[in-house]
Amino acid sequence: NVKDQGQCGSCWAHAATETMESYVAIASGQLQVLSQQQVSSCTKNPDQCGGTGGCGGATNELGMQSVVMTGGIAEEWTYPYVSYWGENFQCRYNNTNAGPSGTPSAASISGYVRLPTNNYTAVIEAVAFIGPQAITVDAANWHDYAYGVYDGCGTDSVSLDHGVQMVGYGVDPEFGPYWTVRNSWGTSFGEEGYIRIKRYADKTPCGVNTDPSGGTGCKNGPPTQEVCGACGILTDVSYAVGAKPAVPSPP
Repeated sequence: NVKDQGQCGSCWAHAATETMESYVAIASGQLQVLSQQQVSSCTKNPDQCGGTGGCGGATNELGMQSVVMTGGIAEEWTYPYVSYWGENFQCRYNNTNAGPSGTPSAASISGYVRLPTNNYTAVIEAVAFIGPQAITVDAANWHDYAYGVYDGCGTDSVSLDHGVQMVGYGVDPEFGPYWTVRNSWGTSFGEEGYIRIKRYADKTPCGVNTDPSGGTGCKNGPPTQEVCGACGILTDVSYAVGAKPAVPSPP
């Protein structure tokens, strides 16, 4: 189901968690609901990549890497989302079944792959033949979106500020080619929680991000970044590898 991050800037944790869920399901047939709160609270961000961590922002890739480092991720029901109102919480991941504080691991991944930056062919082939992708986009004007294929992104100055999940693509008979993106603003947003974004035939349009540290860049990193595709949709794209449930599927 589409999630609602609320007033917490944990979009990156939602995107990472949703993508790990997808690859566990692809690998095993088990569609588990994993803990975005664990990813938000337990991901370390010493270089301030994409923000200051937790509700202050980070990157999709850091979220997946944190699960690699801890060795697993709990289900949402054992480690529920409590940062809706914007409050950060200490990490309480505890891979045990013992007592009410236990948050047993439900799944794990061995790593992630980040696709080549601003490469249309790599992205559409990954979505078609590998699976959903965690992406970072410019969503500054998305609140105006209701339905159809969105084409309201700027091109001169693009600020990547939101982590979401790309789940597919298609062609609308009225609005033309699009990417399908799962958002984390609840089902009242857009098309039952999803947004369709205009898809060009190559990496265009391209623009310049003058504040990379607010999206995918890190402290003391390059001052500018080229971003391509509508809303910068082709710039930061990644997926989980080695995904598996903690308990194997029955034969």
